[in-house]
Amino acid sequence: MAAEHPSVSGVAGRYATALFELARDEKSVDAVKADLDNFDALLNESADLKRLVRSPVFSAESQLRALSAVLDKAGISGTSAKFLKVLTGNRRLFAVADVIRAYRALVANFKGEATAEVTVAEQLNDRNLDALKAALKSVTGKDVALNVKVDPSIIGGLVVKVGSRMVDSSLRTKLNSIKHAMKEAG
Repeated sequence: MAAEHPSVSGVAGRYATALFELARDEKSVDAVKADLDNFDALLNESADLKRLVRSPVFSAESQLRALSAVLDKAGISGTSAKFLKVLTGNRRLFAVADVIRAYRALVANFKGEATAEVTVAEQLNDRNLDALKAALKSVTGKDVALNVKVDPSIIGGLVVKVGSRMVDSSLRTKLNSIKHAMKEAG
């Protein structure tokens, strides 16, 4: 399966593929994805959890104890919890963000969806998100899952990447183009 999806490779790809195949066999693909999304959100919210995941200073045992407490508190159990504990036991917890990203790609491929990386200057409301999904569906012919990142430095507009295609309609890029054009003219 990993070879069929170009964005899934390396250590993260192998772990994500193994998890995906297990979840598919157990018919729990969506439940595992929800748990991983939950864990990813926790990771993005907590500097301490990020440090626990990334730092080689912690022993596997201390990582496992701390991770178990986090998983219990977050309500993550079953296949997802066992998988995260296997990553920890194999000293691969540092790759969890890449594994989650690869798992999402495998799920999207399995469901015939495309995933779009969208960067916006400020959070979009539901109406705008739905309009963006509809526009991307008309272009790609697939349902599109959005990974939205807020980056105020783009000033306005948005940057959309679907597969190898990217559209940058950010105000920052437009201003830079005008700046370069004025330098050439002056």
